[in-house]
Amino acid sequence: MKKLGFDGEKYLELQSEKILQRIADFGGKLYIEFGGKLFDDYHAARVLPGFAPDSKIKMLCKLKDVAEIVIAISSADIEQNKVRADLGITYDQDVLRLIDVFRSYGLYVGSIVLTQFNESNLQAKGFQKRLEKLGIKVYRHYHIKGYPHDVKHIVSSEGFGKNQYVETSRDLVIVTAPGPGSGKMATCLSQMYHEHLRGHKVGYAKYETFPVWNLPLNHPVNVAYEAATADLSDVNMIDPWHLAAYGQPAVNYNRDVEIFPVLNAIFGQIMETSPYKSPTDMGVNMAGYAISDDEVVREASRQEVIRRYYKALMNERRGNKESTESDKIRLLMEANQISVGERASAVFAEEMAKKKKCHCAAIALPDGTMCYGKTGTLFGCSSAMILNALKVLAGIPDEMKIISPEAIEPIQKLKVSYLGSKNPNLHVDEMLIALSVSAATNPYAKKAMETLPQLKGCEVHTTVLLTHGDEKMFRKLGVNLTCDPVVDSH
Repeated sequence: MKKLGFDGEKYLELQSEKILQRIADFGGKLYIEFGGKLFDDYHAARVLPGFAPDSKIKMLCKLKDVAEIVIAISSADIEQNKVRADLGITYDQDVLRLIDVFRSYGLYVGSIVLTQFNESNLQAKGFQKRLEKLGIKVYRHYHIKGYPHDVKHIVSSEGFGKNQYVETSRDLVIVTAPGPGSGKMATCLSQMYHEHLRGHKVGYAKYETFPVWNLPLNHPVNVAYEAATADLSDVNMIDPWHLAAYGQPAVNYNRDVEIFPVLNAIFGQIMETSPYKSPTDMGVNMAGYAISDDEVVREASRQEVIRRYYKALMNERRGNKESTESDKIRLLMEANQISVGERASAVFAEEMAKKKKCHCAAIALPDGTMCYGKTGTLFGCSSAMILNALKVLAGIPDEMKIISPEAIEPIQKLKVSYLGSKNPNLHVDEMLIALSVSAATNPYAKKAMETLPQLKGCEVHTTVLLTHGDEKMFRKLGVNLTCDPVVDSH
């Protein structure tokens, strides 16, 4: 059984209490900028074992009677049909998805804000009409000349004053977005400007899980966050403003530290005096206080850094890109004495590939048992590995064949004779279909199928880049996958 290092229930209590306290501190309404993913934060789940991917939205459910959600989306992203790489859908499609998911949790979605809007944005206008037909309120916020540094112009009738005031009805307003650069912070600041014009008491806070401000700068959790954002050039650093104000170190990242003087000036213009002395002060993240086993968390985070390194190598190989991202992560690994040799599945896969003289895949099962698969005449290495792992988990002898030839042959014929594939080997999804067909008549195949959920959270490595289809299947199985940046010659 996987060891846990994070107390999920404690986190839910601490985090909801912290947000309620921040609302009380301002004596009125709180606009809180939510960074990261609200209900599918798999990075947090990997580095903080015990943190559920939907922990943040569960926490919000504790506050749903006082909370409403505002989703910001950049009009430029709509015009450019920007796509979420992890989901393969455009940002405007993701807004609709977010609305449905929030509502399924019983959370109130108040409105959508089209940021960076101008009258030439035809697709954004079309999206607004589509939302309004669905009964969703839509507001327009415009490009502000000199944002974010020309504070005097920004905090004026020609700056935030040109934006439409978003009508909200609850004390806690969660401002989120389909991705970075959507204008969450600008939306919060614009609302604060309009609320103060109306004489309302409001405040601003920021919630991001990483970096964890009360862990050391070089703690593996924070190192893993820097590795995860290597493509954004984010760098963790000690917050100099916090250190100067309180004499205590706190971890933040470069963008927040760099923009703080500007934010402080904007707060001063809107509220007469800024309520914060540092960017860390603005945060409400309590994740660091819910770590129950630091050693477990450290080990999980070191593994995440290695996974990010392999992922960067894979992306660079596929896109024929320079090794900028992987080089950054490699330097992080060297500085923190993290080695790819710590990834047991990778070491085992490499050993078996040399021994068998073919591509291999290896998986570390929950009890530490290592299984492998090799490329053969029926299965690709990843398919063979999963099949062998299911046999081990189900206690089925290795020599027993649990997929009948009658289930394999029609699939191979379909691929080669009718679909024009040059590779008859079954991919992961095809192997699972063949296994499920066999399970109808073979009790051993049925027993193997029933062990599939036990693969969730297992570590897998292959000595060859997999197809996107196989990668997608591993994600569905909840398996943590890495690959060597090697393209199959076939």
